[in-house]
Amino acid sequence: MSTSFYPKENVQHFARIKDLAPEQLKAFNDFDASVFKEGALSKKEKEIIAVAIAHVTECPYCIDAHTKGAKRAGATLEELAEAVFVTAAVEAGGAVTHSTHVHNAKSQGASDVLYARSNLKNLGLLGKFAPDGFKGYQAFSAAATKEGKLSAKFKEIIAVAVANATQCPYCIDVHSKNAERLEATSEELAEAIMVTAALRAGGAYAHLANMIQSYQE
Repeated sequence: MSTSFYPKENVQHFARIKDLAPEQLKAFNDFDASVFKEGALSKKEKEIIAVAIAHVTECPYCIDAHTKGAKRAGATLEELAEAVFVTAAVEAGGAVTHSTHVHNAKSQGASDVLYARSNLKNLGLLGKFAPDGFKGYQAFSAAATKEGKLSAKFKEIIAVAVANATQCPYCIDVHSKNAERLEATSEELAEAIMVTAALRAGGAYAHLANMIQSYQE
């Protein structure tokens, strides 16, 4: 029995999936191929987004596969590092924006609607009670999304994809509006979101290798 849940040799189990669930495997492969074909976003851009999303799903198989895919498509290590920092900033932003629910929980007169847009008016309370950390977050978020090796527009497209992966409605709202201001098209955002969908499915698919390994032990 391996002492690690993630030895690279686990990928040998992928070969068995075609026998275990052939119809589902074909449908998954067709779905994945349709998502990653060239469109409003290039193959390179989609692979960069995939690397960012793989750091949300924390699937080591996906990180490995899509990092190699991005490299083949021409992405640099600097571009991938910037993309992953967008993920980190949106993940932090999800925690920050959800702090508004703490305020609502403490208020007897709070609305029964958990995800009202107006909740964000209470975001300043986090800055009031944890000013140093809040300022640090703001500076980090600004640094992560500013123009660099990747454009500010593309970083906001990545952020929208990440926000859909983290399922943070506040983040989806904020970054969709930011992306629109930077002239991201509906087609670009839709294709980025489909990369998220493929990676969410891919994380489950890839972990079949672990399931097969566990079953055999």
